[in-house]
Amino acid sequence: MKVTVFGGAGDMGAEAVRDIAKQKDVESLVIADYNRKAAEKLAAEIGKPHVTAEFCDANDHNALVEIMERADVCLSCIGPFYQYEEKMIRAAVDAKRSYTSICDDFDAAEAALALDKPAKKAGITVLTGMGWTPGLSNVLARKGMEDMDSSTEVHVAWAGGADDSEGLAVIKHTLHIFTGDVPTFTGGKWARVAAGSGREKVAFPEPIGKVSVYHLGHPEPVTIPHFVQGLKEVSLKGAVTPEWVNPMAKALSALGLTNTPKKRDAGAAFFHKVGPTLFKSKGKPISGIHVRVLGEKDGEKVLFTGACVDNMKRLTGIPAAIGTLMIGRKAIEKTGVVAPEAAVPAELFLAELGKRGLKIETKMEKRRS
Repeated sequence: MKVTVFGGAGDMGAEAVRDIAKQKDVESLVIADYNRKAAEKLAAEIGKPHVTAEFCDANDHNALVEIMERADVCLSCIGPFYQYEEKMIRAAVDAKRSYTSICDDFDAAEAALALDKPAKKAGITVLTGMGWTPGLSNVLARKGMEDMDSSTEVHVAWAGGADDSEGLAVIKHTLHIFTGDVPTFTGGKWARVAAGSGREKVAFPEPIGKVSVYHLGHPEPVTIPHFVQGLKEVSLKGAVTPEWVNPMAKALSALGLTNTPKKRDAGAAFFHKVGPTLFKSKGKPISGIHVRVLGEKDGEKVLFTGACVDNMKRLTGIPAAIGTLMIGRKAIEKTGVVAPEAAVPAELFLAELGKRGLKIETKMEKRRS
């Protein structure tokens, strides 16, 4: 299997690269990154002859296609995805190579779904949003739904440590998801709600504990109702810890300081520079996911919960690696644009996470209403 990881030298991509490099059936692994020195450093760290580095500019369509044509399957960790997911998928279509990504922007997910017909015509699998949230969150939702006779609601919550990532793209993403109105799915219909609204306390596994989460702009409410029929509610709420970061992000949005890509770039550059001073020793360098699925089993109302806590790099990079390998190994064969809840075998995926030391807590219980 020949694999190329775009943005493979970054925070999340490097974790995926390290995992893929360990697999015996991977004969070639290319770390394609704009920062060639960082890619070469990572390749040297791994120290295996089949792992190489290459310069890549995601704004150069022809170069993307040429690099993709040399792989069997590609993974993109190039963010922010509201700028790059559609570009990457169009290149994958032209290269006729299957593709997965850790896309975590709702508008990018909408753009990805619109490319389903071209992807099917090219005969490729495009697995969008195969990271932490979305990704792990979607597979946990699928697990809950599979364990029920019928399901009506899916509620995803995440808590991300502000000092759990050093990536500039992550900061741009955070400013983006706190801006304007964001999608949710309620009463069996898609709707828009204000980013940062709907405050709710969610109990994550320790050491995170209870965190106030808010409606934010992520793909789960876009893709899950798209692929799963009969649901009435699908929500996504998240928060950054320490919790004072969230009202700050809401205030920046209210002041109109994050409503264009240019403004987000400027704000992200500032916070990327001062972040170590602001956040180190004040937050928790750890992140988590918490998923609830409501439905019925054997005539009784039930509640499934699935949760996991770990470092953001592992929560994102490891699921991305597993999803990419599943495509390469033909464990995922659907063509077109799909999300994890529509294509990833839940039991196999969770077993692979367990092999890599990611502890998933799941529980099914009866509920009164």
